[in-house]
Amino acid sequence: MPANPAANSAAHPIVEVKPLGFPWATIDPFLFCVYHDDAYPRGNAQMGPDASLAGRNIGQDFARKDGWNMYHGRTVPGFPAHPHRGFETVTIVRKGLIDHSDSLGATARFGQGDVQWLTAGKGVVHSEMFPLLDAQNPNPLELFQIWLNLPAAGKMSEPHFTMFWSQDIPRLDTKDAEGRSTEVAVIAGRMQNTQGAPLAPPPDSWASQAQADVAIWTIRMAPGARWTLPAATGEGTRRQLYFFKGQSAALGGQTVNVDSAIELRAGVDAEIVNGGEEAEFLMLQGRPIGEPVVQYGPFVMNTQAEIAQTMADYQRTQFGGWAFGDDAPVHGREPARFARHPGGREERPAAG
Repeated sequence: MPANPAANSAAHPIVEVKPLGFPWATIDPFLFCVYHDDAYPRGNAQMGPDASLAGRNIGQDFARKDGWNMYHGRTVPGFPAHPHRGFETVTIVRKGLIDHSDSLGATARFGQGDVQWLTAGKGVVHSEMFPLLDAQNPNPLELFQIWLNLPAAGKMSEPHFTMFWSQDIPRLDTKDAEGRSTEVAVIAGRMQNTQGAPLAPPPDSWASQAQADVAIWTIRMAPGARWTLPAATGEGTRRQLYFFKGQSAALGGQTVNVDSAIELRAGVDAEIVNGGEEAEFLMLQGRPIGEPVVQYGPFVMNTQAEIAQTMADYQRTQFGGWAFGDDAPVHGREPARFARHPGGREERPAAG
């Protein structure tokens, strides 16, 4: 909760401060946010960890033994084939690589700041594996996965696969009066003075609606840096700031420690002063959809009847089926990033 009397002012940017949990708590229109930070060792010949897996609950390993997890992977860490319906996944890979495969026929290898935005819509099956390509050195992996809800009108939309390569993401690089830098990556939404054109979300996304005021930004601040997070322009917008790296920061004059989820008043500028070592934040913002949410595992609909129908549809159709030789495909030892879209169109990030 707010820690000083200033927080009670209607003009103060902070609404509430909570400790980060796992997964991170979200507010409508977001459903889920998880941060993976795995210190994987060097890779073996199968692109898995060159380390003993003894003592791990293989297929369900979330214990963070030795600083890393296998998750649902058995040889390569990651998440073998699983279904989704009724929402979108936004995956931001800061370190390491993800090998993606799905029932639309798309495959990809992405990382190093790339973002994948997948509209599950009426149903998709995908796998997300973490190949460890370096056989000589550690293979750190760091990523966010964010679930963005779809309104009732879009829950049965056509699935859509989108890649945003790191070099194409708009960025703000600014310095305060003392020359201390703040860097912002604008994955969704808009910000003045960024380098690069705003990215276009998938066509049926809540983020594609201008009045939804959806924004997804990552923020990195040098020690001692001072920067003002600009107020949102949308009416009814809500905003959550996740302080996940650093020591402490002051927001509107109130000190907040790292590992905090901070709900902000979206319509108010929020000055951030980094009080310690380099600090990093993730910001999620949007106007609430304001509809009932009924979730059953990887399915998010509006009613229990729709969940029952979803389960029946998946049992009958497998959301298009699975065309790969196993449920956890990886894409070879070549480290180059690529995306192969449904229908066969291929793209690669430009060199440099």
